[in-house]
Amino acid sequence: MKFKAVIFDMDGVMFDTESVCMKSWDAVGEEMGIGKAGYMVYKTLGMTAEAAIEILQNEFGKDFDARLFKQKGRECSYKYFNDFGVPEKPFLHEALDYLKSKDYKLAVASSTSSDSVFHHLKEKNITDYFDTVICGDMIKNSKPAPDIYLKACEKLGESPENCVAVEDSKNGILSAYRAGMNVIMIPDLWQGEEKIDKLLFAKLKSLNDIKSVL
Repeated sequence: MKFKAVIFDMDGVMFDTESVCMKSWDAVGEEMGIGKAGYMVYKTLGMTAEAAIEILQNEFGKDFDARLFKQKGRECSYKYFNDFGVPEKPFLHEALDYLKSKDYKLAVASSTSSDSVFHHLKEKNITDYFDTVICGDMIKNSKPAPDIYLKACEKLGESPENCVAVEDSKNGILSAYRAGMNVIMIPDLWQGEEKIDKLLFAKLKSLNDIKSVL
């Protein structure tokens, strides 16, 4: 079957930002008196800011200022990005060039806020590769709900079964699968699990392997 479009998650797929977030949350957690909190990145992978705040509140109690924690964590991460740049995943540009050469429509479906998504895409000079970009603040329900992928498919003018999602998180995989898409997983922090792996079209080691299946 010839697919029509490929829709990328951003964090952990195109950019190595999850590891930066973990270090930031460790530092901010200690500053706010809850200890290293980087492990919470695993519990919020693929979620919008609002959904992550709810998870953080559940973990640290109703009196914990999860919104302030997220804000400080973001400031800490952006200091890193400003100092060192946004770390991109290996073979990102090569994969995008390959897919464009094969006439796939391309999109981004990221739970991250618009300002961060467009900042990262612009810094790496890849904005123009994408026909549409859908961000976490553009949809009502966070991954694992299918909303963000359904919207991306709609914007591309393609039915979900003709589209491929490239994901790294359980929430992201479930979101794309529930939207009726074909899902490629490229593991980042989370390596997958048997029942989720069964939902996949393919599980690859890196973006370089995309050309072997598309």
